[in-house]
Amino acid sequence: MKKVKLTEETKRGLLNDLLKRSPNHYGKYEGIVAEIISKIREEGDAALFSYTKEFDRFDVDADNIKVTKEEIREAYDMMEPEFVEVMKRAAANIRAYHERQVRNSWIDVREDGSILGQKITPIARAGVYVPGGKAAYPSSVLMNVIPAKTAGVPEIVMTTPPGADGKINPGTLVAADIAGVDVIYKAGGAQAIAAMAFGTESIPKVDKITGPGNIFVALAKKAVYGFVSIDSIAGPSEILVLADETANPRYVAADLLSQAEHDELASAILITTSASLADQVEKEIEQFLGRLSRREIIQKSLENYGYILLADTLEDAVATANEIASEHLEILMKDPFEVMTKIRNAGAIFLGEHSSEPLGDYFAGPNHILPTNGTARFFSPLGVDDFIKKSSVISYSREALSKVHEDIELFAQKEGLTAHENSIKVRFE
Repeated sequence: MKKVKLTEETKRGLLNDLLKRSPNHYGKYEGIVAEIISKIREEGDAALFSYTKEFDRFDVDADNIKVTKEEIREAYDMMEPEFVEVMKRAAANIRAYHERQVRNSWIDVREDGSILGQKITPIARAGVYVPGGKAAYPSSVLMNVIPAKTAGVPEIVMTTPPGADGKINPGTLVAADIAGVDVIYKAGGAQAIAAMAFGTESIPKVDKITGPGNIFVALAKKAVYGFVSIDSIAGPSEILVLADETANPRYVAADLLSQAEHDELASAILITTSASLADQVEKEIEQFLGRLSRREIIQKSLENYGYILLADTLEDAVATANEIASEHLEILMKDPFEVMTKIRNAGAIFLGEHSSEPLGDYFAGPNHILPTNGTARFFSPLGVDDFIKKSSVISYSREALSKVHEDIELFAQKEGLTAHENSIKVRFE
């Protein structure tokens, strides 16, 4: 990790380094993705099946693209019963948290006969993308599907790449069943995103696509946005720890490494006012590295995007955290709740030494699909609101309209829209 004093210059350098990790910087792949999307739109299943054979080496067709109930039963048989129960408990926590987010339609009736309101309607069909192979994370299945189910989405479809034998990761299938997915298709990559965005003979068109994936998946989601809604264009994982001299250096080191192990582009940053803590954290990291299974990935991540920033004041540390707008923010300080009130930009905030980031990844209940690459300045975690639409409701009586019709007519006149003016005026001729 780079240990540097926090200055305006080092902060600019860090922010520039982090921005290089954004999917928006991988334009060289956009042509490949655009070609895949175009073929799916033109040829439907034929292109989807061809790409699946080419990339996943599975001979897919209309008869075997859909996961069967038998395959889901087999997946349960392959899982440890204890882990299945853990997933069910995690699902219950996630469901309980997201139920607090549910909005209701409302109507405001006034004495003059005017009625204003808002109608809440869930989207009709949600599409969830789940990576395959080594990047299969059952927790992400729960986090994508449960908010949609809680919002009342009538149909949830999932796509995930099969192995060469046509099998799907059993953890993915069990999590999908627990969460309530309606149908699962054996398709991955940009071609699966395009299939959900535009529809094929086998896969129906959806209204929104959520879920993580590699650079091709991210760029495909970016390309189809506007034809469908998406959650976000996610970048590599990141964690920022704000800590003072009261923090346990062993905990800080362990938490930084928990994100660095995701991939070589992951970012782990410590901002502290304590030089002593910074030195101790460095030592603890070295000790942990000797026994962690993904140490090569961790080392490259820390070499490229790992920082220990020494701040002069707490105010400087907090200001920098707000500029970085990290996906995960841990506050390990004497009074973490007081510091939290000064945080404006973060995907998820973890307070206190017993609230490490993996608690949020797996079990607490808040969603772990979070804004990355500084987008926490204007994006939020995935939630129930992502799966609903809000329609305005307007109803005026003649009495209510008579009080304001001249105001509306004048507005229309000033904008040169005479048909707008006439639409109001004819009611009072």
